[in-house]
Amino acid sequence: MSDLATPVLSQDQNEVLREIVNIGMGQAGASLAEILQSFVELSIPQIVLARAADLPNALVQVLGKNAEVTAVRQAFFGHWHGEALAVYNESGCRDLADLMGYSNSLEKNAEVELLLDVANVVVGACLNGVAEQLGARISFGPPSVFAHRVPASELMDPKTLTWSHTLLMEVHFGLE
Repeated sequence: MSDLATPVLSQDQNEVLREIVNIGMGQAGASLAEILQSFVELSIPQIVLARAADLPNALVQVLGKNAEVTAVRQAFFGHWHGEALAVYNESGCRDLADLMGYSNSLEKNAEVELLLDVANVVVGACLNGVAEQLGARISFGPPSVFAHRVPASELMDPKTLTWSHTLLMEVHFGLE
């Protein structure tokens, strides 16, 4: 994702942001591990502050052009406001369903509920972890489905984006 970076942050600022996000994601992993009753492995977060217009290309770069994805959005407000988007590829959805004990063919409603629950835990823990480190307070709206099983290349339309920059975080979760 680094080729999409906009030079808004210095190298030192980027490192500080990466460490703050890493701690927040560690808290998210701990929350998820508690729910799943399993050790959760996290990759080091890859973060990029990019122009919003670059977001669709960045998603395709990370997920693959033909990857089918489901995205859950969760609004946050308070000291900062915005929306977090948790994006799951099809295999990630199946893996989560397996871990939670669902049968092989998960109905759409059960899949959506599972993804909403996981996104709520991960987004909430990560952003609260970041906010705590910076002495800020934030609250959350309920998660909702942004897109269900769409090609990654169609997830975001750059013409409809109303913000100038976006913080992209790529984190891979694994369970032992």
